[in-house]
Amino acid sequence: MKKHLLTGIIWGLSALFVSASAQPTEVVLDKASAQPFSYSVAVPDGNYRVTVTVGNKKRAGQTVIRAESRRHFFDVITTKKGKYETVSFTVHKHSPQIDANTKVKLKTKEWGYKNWDDSLTITFCGPAPAVKSIRIEPDTTATTMFLCGNSTVVDQEDEPWASWGQMMTRWFDPEVVVANFAESGLSCTSFLGQLRLDKILTMMKPGDYVIVEFGHNDEKEKRAGDGAWYSYSRNLKIFADRVRENGGNIIFVTPTARRFFNKDHQTLAYTHGDYPEAMRTVARREKVPFIELNGMTRTFYETLGEENSKRALVHYPANTFANQPKPLADNTHFNPYGAWEVAKMVVMGLKQLQSPLTAHLRPDWQDFDPALPDDASQFVWYTAAGSNITKPDGN
Repeated sequence: MKKHLLTGIIWGLSALFVSASAQPTEVVLDKASAQPFSYSVAVPDGNYRVTVTVGNKKRAGQTVIRAESRRHFFDVITTKKGKYETVSFTVHKHSPQIDANTKVKLKTKEWGYKNWDDSLTITFCGPAPAVKSIRIEPDTTATTMFLCGNSTVVDQEDEPWASWGQMMTRWFDPEVVVANFAESGLSCTSFLGQLRLDKILTMMKPGDYVIVEFGHNDEKEKRAGDGAWYSYSRNLKIFADRVRENGGNIIFVTPTARRFFNKDHQTLAYTHGDYPEAMRTVARREKVPFIELNGMTRTFYETLGEENSKRALVHYPANTFANQPKPLADNTHFNPYGAWEVAKMVVMGLKQLQSPLTAHLRPDWQDFDPALPDDASQFVWYTAAGSNITKPDGN
């Protein structure tokens, strides 16, 4: 992986649509381009094994592979002229429909997201994307890792925003698939109220995992009965109980820290109040494994320092992106580099829990220490979507 390129890339689209079918789909693209392009196919909800042969008989290729709403699967795959490489990965696809009469209560803006439409979309970008063929077939055996959360977890649709959920896909082999149901601005209360957990439970099979990170928006709820030790704790138990009743494995993740430094300019302020401790308390009482992401992100920001830590978040000078006359300065939401680093922390959390999921890490995985972060100047991110300077819901 490597650096966030800020140059705008014109979106190129090669979309081939077929009727919704759970049968294998195979297409020969033989496409090479200087611009990103995509392949879309209408399929029912479920998991799909995708096999892509990259390369081109007439030109060298440098191909990055993503899917749906910018889920990142492969860094640059380099192929010489006339040479090919085949890779496989598993992609989760879901729609809002729960049953004949019920749907997930999506936010208005989500109706335009690739994560929620009727098609499975694979996107190719990088310096010189080149694809020979794509095969898509249903996969009923992969273990699914369902993600529940807010704007720090969601598959962010547009540049320059990114979250750890859409980077987790990079590190697992095809036997594990990430299904991201998070959305910006959500709390435990609103996630449950929008029936997102209901949808997850219709797709979850025994042995799958549900990973839950909330806190940023729960702490803003001020109605009677709200609070870390009341509604938040009660809702976390609801997640645990319902997942376990349906044969799934539940994991909690304490909320990511905000980049708010104290007056000493060296240490972070604690902005989440009792919420991280309330999650730990529920986890211990209910015997739910939990990942201490709050602590790891604090270490990460403090290691980078007050100024350098801006490089992990959406801090950009004016006119970096289209229609951006003012600087962007967001201390909660990650850019691709920050999301990449935080995803590694979540993987390390799974390793510390000795989760069976980590048996399916790819061979190039290397253990990560947030006190020894990757060099942001060496990180490269190739854009394949438009930009939107509107701040995600929540903070």
